[in-house]
Amino acid sequence: MILTLTINPAVDRIITADRLVFEDRGYILDRSEAAGGRGINASQVVHAFGGKTVAVLTAGGSAGERIEKLLGTLGFTSDIVHVRAETRTNLTISDKHGLTVKLNERGAPLEASELKEIKKKVEGRLAKTQWLMICGSIQPGVPPHYYCEIIEMAKSHGVKTLLDTDGEALQHALEAKPTVIMPNQHEAERLLSRALITRGQCLEAVDVMQAMGPENVILSLGARGAIGSSPEGVFEAIPPRIEALCPIGAGDALGAAFAWSMEKKKSFSEALRWGVATGTAAAKQPGLSFPTFNDARAVYKQVELRQTR
Repeated sequence: MILTLTINPAVDRIITADRLVFEDRGYILDRSEAAGGRGINASQVVHAFGGKTVAVLTAGGSAGERIEKLLGTLGFTSDIVHVRAETRTNLTISDKHGLTVKLNERGAPLEASELKEIKKKVEGRLAKTQWLMICGSIQPGVPPHYYCEIIEMAKSHGVKTLLDTDGEALQHALEAKPTVIMPNQHEAERLLSRALITRGQCLEAVDVMQAMGPENVILSLGARGAIGSSPEGVFEAIPPRIEALCPIGAGDALGAAFAWSMEKKKSFSEALRWGVATGTAAAKQPGLSFPTFNDARAVYKQVELRQTR
């Protein structure tokens, strides 16, 4: 099983417009609402690929009730920690040309007893778990080393971990040496306090991040694919050019397909290729929606895999 953890989920409100421009009007073409959060998105992809997944998350207030209702339509198991604070709401606006603006609330603080309950929920499912995906931001007030504790707990049960987060949560979690970290370009730039513009800078960044503790690194570069570093070597997975309708969630799809592939005992390089294919297929979907296995397989055949060393 692939277990996902999202301690700071959201109700995602998604608006599709004909165009996003300054100092002129655009027109709304569609609007929708979804249960949002990187781990929830990842579980959707694993489930769509026929894998077994459980999503552990928090929910509070009226927004939390909406998330529970929305999760009930997705077809996989969710394990919810009910919290006192109101679950956040995020807004995503994208246009037909692929331009996207995403505005996220930070989330409300969690109580110490609620953080303990989250760990208890996760630990209770580790015996049947091969991969734990720790996804998304932490709320203000949550100790920055919290993910570090989760990773160490998973390792004590022989469970591999994929960490997909940002900021202090990422910095502290590196101390626990997760199996994989998966920053996007902006997250890597914040972690390393440097700009990543050229291919050479990105390759160097992967080496620097791997030296910080994780066993493997995936640097997600959006339309440029991803660079992955593992004991097998360093690889670039380059996707075909596509017309991106909504890139939001593409990184979550990449991570989910990577974990799914690794669970299927595929090599790191093949798992990276599957991840980039699935992320690319996700970006082709309208709004915040995710591809089927057949959608991803069609793109997989077009992804170029290179070993740099």
